[in-house]
Amino acid sequence: MSTTMKATETTLTGERADLNQALANARHFLRFTAQNLTDEQATTRTTVSELTLGGLVKHVSAVERQWQQFMVKGKAAMNWDGMDFSNPTPEQWEAFAVEFTMQPGETLEGLLESYAQIAAETDALLADIDLDATHELPKAPWFVDTHWSVRRTLLHIIAETTQHAGHADIIRESLDGQKSMG
Repeated sequence: MSTTMKATETTLTGERADLNQALANARHFLRFTAQNLTDEQATTRTTVSELTLGGLVKHVSAVERQWQQFMVKGKAAMNWDGMDFSNPTPEQWEAFAVEFTMQPGETLEGLLESYAQIAAETDALLADIDLDATHELPKAPWFVDTHWSVRRTLLHIIAETTQHAGHADIIRESLDGQKSMG
């Protein structure tokens, strides 16, 4: 793996370069899996899951943007106050579902462009942000910890992107036989 890479105008080295490269690799596989699809294909369910390729790109974009903002502003950026994850309101559930679904007027090309912009913003942030800065997490049943460092947040973005790139690969292979690898 390269120990130096370009992000905006700053050369990243060491740990920052490694984090950036791991995230770039995960993003690549998600985008590669979605290449050359029509909008109709991007909204097609190919498994028992509700997930689609377009929905995954949209979700991963939203997740990266949200955690990007968390790294800067802390839990205030999350907008989760008052959320009862064991019993969400219909409005909260709908907002969550929309994040996973291409809506009328949205295109895969547009979602991929938005994702590229969000990625560029995260990459630029990585150049200068204090990796040891720590923020309190919002309350949610899936957080065991109470605080995450910026470093831990970046690792979460990498894990989330990688996990969903794997989901996308299964959906794409079921759609038309194309595989990301192999």
